[in-house]
Amino acid sequence: MPQKTDLTTGPITGTMLRFALPMILGNLLQQFYNVADTFIVGQFLGSGALAAVGSSYTLMTFLTSILLGLCMGSGAVFSIRYGERDLNRLKTSMALSFVMIAGFTVVLNLLVFLLIDPMMGLLSVPADVYGLMRQYLWVVFFGIGGTFFYNFFASLLRAVGNSAAPLLFLGISAVLNIVLDVVLVVVVPWGVGGAALATAVSQWVSGAGLCFYAWNKLPQLRPGRRDLVWGRKNVGEIVRFSLLTCVQQSVMNFGILMVQGLVNSFGTVVMAAFAAGVKIDSFAYMPVQDFGNAFSTFIAQNYGARRTDRIRRGLKSAVVCAVSFSLLVSALVILFAKPLLLLFVKPWETEILQVGVQYLRIEGAFYWGIGGLFLLYGLYRAVERPGMSLVLTVVSLGTRVALAYALSAVPAIGVAGIWWSVPIGWMLADAVGLLYYRNIRGGLLKDGAREQHG
Repeated sequence: MPQKTDLTTGPITGTMLRFALPMILGNLLQQFYNVADTFIVGQFLGSGALAAVGSSYTLMTFLTSILLGLCMGSGAVFSIRYGERDLNRLKTSMALSFVMIAGFTVVLNLLVFLLIDPMMGLLSVPADVYGLMRQYLWVVFFGIGGTFFYNFFASLLRAVGNSAAPLLFLGISAVLNIVLDVVLVVVVPWGVGGAALATAVSQWVSGAGLCFYAWNKLPQLRPGRRDLVWGRKNVGEIVRFSLLTCVQQSVMNFGILMVQGLVNSFGTVVMAAFAAGVKIDSFAYMPVQDFGNAFSTFIAQNYGARRTDRIRRGLKSAVVCAVSFSLLVSALVILFAKPLLLLFVKPWETEILQVGVQYLRIEGAFYWGIGGLFLLYGLYRAVERPGMSLVLTVVSLGTRVALAYALSAVPAIGVAGIWWSVPIGWMLADAVGLLYYRNIRGGLLKDGAREQHG
């Protein structure tokens, strides 16, 4: 396994794609695990347990997005420092971000235990699954610390060009989780508590394992006590990147929750169609999302190294790759919308299939819009403008939520208004991001731009 890849040298397109591939495979693995986990719980514990675990997943996704955003923001700083070859400042950034995010994780973990009942109240959990969901959450919350360790060290390793190790430990975690699910749900059996324990243990195995891997494989990056320099500039940089990226991730998930509430108001047929369509969506544009994260690391390393020539060429290459992939996937989803839905929906559920096909053909025609948006997120995070990534998220999700409620209220449009609001939000955010890029391009892509901005 390669320890690291220098993204400031070598062929641009091939280097980006090779770096992105383990990230794409890791996310696919995570998706397949989620399907397997859902299958085991649904088959052996029944619909009540499935509803409890499914509702818990939405909450855990939101909590995880907070930690993921903090770690991704720090990862952008690590990439820039690595591109500069400034190991001392890199170790300072690592030490500060680790202490701050670890402290935040402890506080967050305590709060979710204390506020478990109010949170379930906000989610309007039905009485018949309340006990099961509370039991699941109480156990799975013990894995939050493991989630922090995994995301922090995954961000660090990717920042220095190693995207393979996070994939390896994610794979170990996914396999372990499925094995423990079978043992603790089917063999023992411990019900939803067993499923939660399987998840928490697997999170700690992947987090602790990746931590030890990074400590042993990157001795030159081991920070010491003297690297914990609480200077205003150092702390401000970490806070700015981490907090803004955290808010971006949180806003994204909060907006999706708001749309989910609107979808629910249209009844079970629309809910089922939307649930199946979103699963297909997640597989369809997930690779271009991971490519956007790999592209961000590429830009950040070259930005730190002041390789503006490679940034220019990398931008063009990334756009071609992302748009080409998105158009290919769009064609496949539009052509095979019904067969894809039949993976989740029974053939005789014709109403669900009809609504689902409408959803997929509207969303699928515009995957290039979300592909471009992922590149813009990655670009602005990499060039020390994480605030712009947040602005684009607010534009995209704000448009989506506002239009979804407005259009769906028109009788002639109905639920289709929710579907159309999504690509409109993508395209509007793309337009804002490109206009901003035109304004800063001159200063950004000339030699010495980093000194002027920083």
